[in-house]
Amino acid sequence: MRRVRAFPYKRGAMLRSLHAAIFATTLLACSIAWAVGKDADEPEAKGVKDWIKKQEPLRVVPETYLKSTPENTRLVVNLATQRIVMLVGGEMCIDSPISSGKRGAATQAGTFTVLERIKKHESATYGSFVDKIGRTVRSGVSMKLDAAPAGTRYIATTMPFFCRFTETGFGIHGGVLPGYPAAHGSIRVPDDVARYIYEKVRVGTPIEIRAE
Repeated sequence: MRRVRAFPYKRGAMLRSLHAAIFATTLLACSIAWAVGKDADEPEAKGVKDWIKKQEPLRVVPETYLKSTPENTRLVVNLATQRIVMLVGGEMCIDSPISSGKRGAATQAGTFTVLERIKKHESATYGSFVDKIGRTVRSGVSMKLDAAPAGTRYIATTMPFFCRFTETGFGIHGGVLPGYPAAHGSIRVPDDVARYIYEKVRVGTPIEIRAE
């Protein structure tokens, strides 16, 4: 008697189709995980496209920046647009994207001044757990809340060109800008922008942080 196959496809073709489906599903999951990020604090009711905003590129006016002095320079941050502007006597010399504090650790609006400048600063609270050869096991961890997995050690997050503006330790510093508020109360700017700001401000430089 002739044996009838239970499936209309050849076994090889069926396996290839199954492997392709598994690969596509895995790729989609990885893409979503990359976009969202385990440390992101996205609004639960919105999709990825709603909370990741395309930020306008950095703008610098060199001739105005060169006129900057501690006496004529101030910083204005807009939390709604996620921008920081460095003003020299009322003229814009730097207009840069930022990443402010995320939900639950939002950057507070108000009027501040630079209280301290630290060229090579490290967070006292946030960092990563790395394994014996330095590979990151978990990032964005809190020393106050998270326990290190077995075989890992804690590495503090670096905050280059740190300009502290609150007594509780928040400041403007170089860091990663994912396109949405992701910091822990401080304000991240591109590393080069952090250096430009650091070189021109002094203790007492005004900082205005606007909610919108």
